[in-house]
Formats: sequence, structure tokens, C-alpha cells
Amino acid sequence: MSRSLSKGPYVDEKLLKKIIGKRPGSLTVKTWARRSQIAPEMVGFTFSVHNGKVHIDVLVTEDMVGHRLGEFSPTKKFTRHGGKMQKEMELKQKEAEIAAAQAAKGAADAATAKKPAAK
Repeated sequence: MSRSLSKGPYVDEKLLKKIIGKRPGSLTVKTWARRSQIAPEMVGFTFSVHNGKVHIDVLVTEDMVGHRLGEFSPTKKFTRHGGKMQKEMELKQKEAEIAAAQAAKGAADAATAKKPAAK
């Protein structure tokens, strides 16, 4: 459920106090206030937002205004989708990369073989 428009956006007062009078990019603000919305005054600052285990650095841009700090600090680590099909796709991709690397190496060797020896 969203916050009432009559109340206005929730911005943690401690965060605003920390950035008032400072230049953007000059400091990193460490915070646990994931529910705080990003205000226009925060653009350019870097916030270290806690995700439950570590602090993740978030550089605030104009596109982020109105969103919450917690949206940019994921709490769960996505590894990958599993299954037989996924493993086969990854194996084919690795084989293609190896073949491309060997082709590039072969082309480089052929180019050096064509050059005449310097006197």
C-alpha cells in the first residue's frame, strides 16, 4: 500500500542532515534506512545501503528520485536458473568461446608467419 499524498514522501531526517552542506561525490553515507525515499537533494551522493549482511554502494542519479534506497540494494543473491537445458546452453557457449579464441590465435600466428624477416 502506498503512502498517503497528504503526508508526503518519507525521507529519513538523519540522511538529510548528513548530506546538507556537503558536495555530491565527496562522501559515502552509510545507512540502514532502506525504506527512505530518494529526494532530489540526494542526487550525486553515494549511499552504502545495508542489505542485511553487507553495505552495498548506491550512486544516486536523477532517474532514481522517488524510488526507495532498498530497491537498489538486493537482499537475495541470484545464482542462476538450473536444469539440464541451462547446463547444455552454458557448455555450448563455452565451446564457442574456445573455438573463437583458437581461431583468433591461428589468425595471429598466420599473420606473423607472412611477415618477412627484418635484416
